[in-house]
Amino acid sequence: MQDKVFDKPIKEQFSFNEEVANVFDDMLSRSVPHYHDVLKLVTTFAQNFLKDNSIVYDIGCSTGSTLIELIKKSSYQLQAYGIDTSSHMIDKAKVKAHAFGVQNIEFICDDAFNINMKNTDLIISNYTLQFIRPLMREKLIKKIYDSLNDGQIFIFSEKVISEDKMLNKIYIDEYYNFKKAMGYSEYEISQKREALENVLVPYSVEENLKMIKDSGFKSCDILFKWYNFATFVAKK
Repeated sequence: MQDKVFDKPIKEQFSFNEEVANVFDDMLSRSVPHYHDVLKLVTTFAQNFLKDNSIVYDIGCSTGSTLIELIKKSSYQLQAYGIDTSSHMIDKAKVKAHAFGVQNIEFICDDAFNINMKNTDLIISNYTLQFIRPLMREKLIKKIYDSLNDGQIFIFSEKVISEDKMLNKIYIDEYYNFKKAMGYSEYEISQKREALENVLVPYSVEENLKMIKDSGFKSCDILFKWYNFATFVAKK
């Protein structure tokens, strides 16, 4: 279903409600540059850290695309859990997993802080941290660190800002051009920007790296970057 959420006047701030869930896959494809490339990159790279019965979590799993792709690609039997606070997203994820014949994923509608994640080999969180308040974001990263087995990884993707004002403006302009090229009107772009104000709070690359290092991770590298979008891998 095509994303037309913002082709009308907005009445409230952005939320992952039923209307958004119904078009979310299209929204991601048209709003996140190289989304499908990043999906393939993440699920391929992650295979290096998996084995039979590895426990895997996807925090902010939305409609389940990442875990479904991971399971389909892996030669291992995994214990996979998708977590999302939106019941509408979880409903979509369950339907999609069933459609793809993927059975060994448990989708949980809850806050990640309420989930006991232990002995985990892989935690993924794509385009999710940016929606969490900064203080809680840092606490979640520490929980993720504590939940991972030694030597294992946390992969996350985020919208980022540049600390260089001129570069940041270029990034914003290029992202605007991307959305226009994907068929969004100027009105839709402005409406969504307004709806996301103070809801999506991006960090710079440097701020993300500092947050990861402060939580105890040994290393953190950038797997992929396109202007103001980046995918990181942090190793415990």
